[in-house]
Formats: sequence, C-alpha cells, structure tokens
Amino acid sequence: MTFASLIAFAAEEAEHSGNVMLETVWYPIIALVVFAFLGFVTLSYRNVSNRHAHKAAAYAKEHADDAPQAGHGH
Repeated sequence: MTFASLIAFAAEEAEHSGNVMLETVWYPIIALVVFAFLGFVTLSYRNVSNRHAHKAAAYAKEHADDAPQAGHGH
C-alpha cells in the first residue's frame, strides 16, 4: 500500500454517519448542570458575614487592644 492509499483508507474509516449534534448533546447539558451547581454553591455563601455579626462584634470588642497600630495614618 502506498501512503496515499493509507490516507484514503483512514479518511474512509473516519466518516460519521448521523447527526453529530445528537451524539454530543450531553456535553452542553452536563456543563450546564455543573455550572448551575457551582452557582448554587457560590450563592450559598452569600450574606454569611451578616449571619454571624454578633460573633464578629464580640470578638472585635474582646480583642480591640491586640491589633497592631501600623500602616497608613497610624
């Protein structure tokens, strides 16, 4: 066999019969589900600091003198 006949044979084998979109329709569906899940996880952390504002205020009051006074204007 010559190189040209090998290329022609490989091209024949590589042909698809059917709709390629129907064969790959699951890729965008899976991507949509993954991104929706990641968006839900991101939104679940929304407003977390305000849920624990009383703890943050108590910690700041307790450790007010521990903060180093360095930086701009200190």
